[in-house]
Amino acid sequence: MAYGAHKFEYEVIQGWQQLPEGWSFIEVCGVAVDSRDRVYVFNRGEHPVIVFDKEGKFLNAWGKGIFASPHGIYIDKDDTVYLTDDADHTVRIFDTDGNLKMMLGEPGVASQTGYEIGVSPVLYGGQPFNRVTNVAKAPNGDLYISDGYGNARVHRFSADGKHKTSWGQPGTGPGQFNLVHAVAVDSSGRVYVADRENSRVQIFTADGVFLNAWNWVGRPNDIFIDDQDFIHIAELGWAKPIGYHVHDKACQCPPAGHDPIARVTVCDPDGKVVARFGGPDPLKPGNFIAPHGLWCDSCGDLYVGEVIVRGGAVDFLAPLTPHSFQKFKRSGR
Repeated sequence: MAYGAHKFEYEVIQGWQQLPEGWSFIEVCGVAVDSRDRVYVFNRGEHPVIVFDKEGKFLNAWGKGIFASPHGIYIDKDDTVYLTDDADHTVRIFDTDGNLKMMLGEPGVASQTGYEIGVSPVLYGGQPFNRVTNVAKAPNGDLYISDGYGNARVHRFSADGKHKTSWGQPGTGPGQFNLVHAVAVDSSGRVYVADRENSRVQIFTADGVFLNAWNWVGRPNDIFIDDQDFIHIAELGWAKPIGYHVHDKACQCPPAGHDPIARVTVCDPDGKVVARFGGPDPLKPGNFIAPHGLWCDSCGDLYVGEVIVRGGAVDFLAPLTPHSFQKFKRSGR
C-alpha cells in the first residue's frame, strides 16, 4: 500500500489538562476524541468522563455513580460514545452530553467461560460478556467488542445492538486469545485485535477469518486507527514486575527479541513501523509505565492514558507517582 510522505514526530505537552480544583483522574483507562476535537478522558476518579477542548480547557464531566470499573472508550463519526465496564460486564452507549441511548449486556451478569477470579482462568469461549474491554465500529456500522479478561472472544453486533456472531477460544494459536484487551477496524473492514497476554496483534476479515499476526508488539493494550489507516498501538510491555494470579495467564517476561519497555508504536496496515517512542525511565515526560488507552485528534495529536493504580505502578514506584495522562503534539503532517 502507498501512503505518500508522512512524518511522525511528537512533542510531549506537559500540564495540558486544566482540571477543576481538587479533581483528579486517579488513573486514565481510556481516551477518545469527537468530531469537534473535544477530548473525552475516561478515568477511575470521582468524575468518570471528563471533557476538554483541544487546548486542555475543561468543558464538562459526566458519568458519576454509573460505572463499577471504567475500562474502554470509543467515539464514532456520529459522536456516539461507547463505554465499557469490565466489572459490570456492560457496554453503555451515550450521546456526548452523557445521556444513555442503549446498553449491551446485563449489569452484574457474566457469561459462563470457566473464569473465576482467584480460582480459574478462562477455560472456553462464551457469550457476551465476561469482563468486556473495548469497542470499535466498522465502516458498515457493525460493532466489534473485545471480551476480555473473563472471556476469549470478539463479538460482532449490528448497529442497533443485535448480536450477530462471535469468534475465539483461549489459547495461543491463530484465532485464539489470551486476554482480548482492545479491538479496532480499518477503512477496509479488517479487524485488529490486541491479544495482550499472547503479546501480539491478530488481524481478521470482517467475518472473523484469520489473516495475520504481528508478534513484535509487547503486550498491546489499545489500538487506534486514524483516517489514513495508520495504526497506533499502546504497548504495556514489562516496565514493572508482573504479578501471578491463578485466573490470569499473564506473559511474565518478554519473548525473545522483544524490548521490555512500555511504549507507543505507529505502523501502517502492513505492519511497517513508522514511529515509536517511550524510554526506560517511566517518570520522564514522554515515557510510559502502563499505557492503557490512546487516540488521535484531527491534527494527528496523540493522547495517551495510563492505569497507574490497578496495574501496580504507583506501589512499584513509591514514593514517586507516575503520570496518568499525556498529550503529544504531532509535527510534520
